[in-house]
Amino acid sequence: MNYIVFDLEWNQSPYGKAREIERLPFEIIEIGAVKLNAEREIVDTFQVIIRPSAYKRLNYRTREIVHLDQKDLDNGEWFPDAVRRFLAWAGGDSIFCTWGTVDLPELQRNMNYYNLLYLLKGPMHYYDVQKLFAVQFEDMKSRRSLEYGADYLHLEKAREFHRALADAMYTAEIFQQIDMDVILAYDSIDVYQNPRTKTEEIHLIYNGYSKFISREFKTKEEAMQDPEVLATPCCLCGRTARKRIRWFSVNARNYYCVAECPEHGLEKGKIRMRRNDEEGIYVVKTVKVSSEAEMESIREKRKDLREKRRRRRHA
Repeated sequence: MNYIVFDLEWNQSPYGKAREIERLPFEIIEIGAVKLNAEREIVDTFQVIIRPSAYKRLNYRTREIVHLDQKDLDNGEWFPDAVRRFLAWAGGDSIFCTWGTVDLPELQRNMNYYNLLYLLKGPMHYYDVQKLFAVQFEDMKSRRSLEYGADYLHLEKAREFHRALADAMYTAEIFQQIDMDVILAYDSIDVYQNPRTKTEEIHLIYNGYSKFISREFKTKEEAMQDPEVLATPCCLCGRTARKRIRWFSVNARNYYCVAECPEHGLEKGKIRMRRNDEEGIYVVKTVKVSSEAEMESIREKRKDLREKRRRRRHA
């Protein structure tokens, strides 16, 4: 088994939102990757510049950030050839690692645009090194820039940031300094290819919280009638936790509740409604250890929302 730490650079419409391709808002123009073995030793690297076909000119923001010029892109490789080479180099027994949660969905979105998504089976477990850095060195919740992480660990900054291979190398060097027990305890899951059936639904247990990713539903209302979506099993022992505050919506996408486990006390539930690229709706639900103070804060939030809705009805 190998770890594939990769980074992408991408372009967007140089003509603004009005001429953006809805299925491909960001077109990949470079892939850089570092291969680490099971002991997290660097054994190989990969880099390819990609010739754009959707947005053939560089957006001015891309040109400011990415150290590539038009000649580099014009001499690049066609994306379908490049991504096939990348996946063959990575190997089928590897696990991806990225800085943040964005690169893996964008890789799949670009593959989907070229009808190549069948080459990657999802949902996919991966390691978000940005999150692992926060767990290891900070407060678990912060999300720092890659350069911040490199400075924090006093890495030699011999390469320019915002080139795919350079950023992948910095990410790999940070990944090497994360304790293995943190890595194993805090894996991530990418749901660009979300579960489609009941049997594909995902249940995960982490340190202090649980995550559930549902199958697709036609509407939010249908999702909120599903017993599995509404359930609040204790994130520590799995026993059914009794609702203290039932699920309520704070906006069109987010719902909250508070439940109580007889053994482990209060827990907060959060539901986020997500849409995939095909407009299907699925649910990401987390249940976390909570407190009396947090319960009262959520109770006040519900009270304020009810009052605002009452005023709107009578306006």
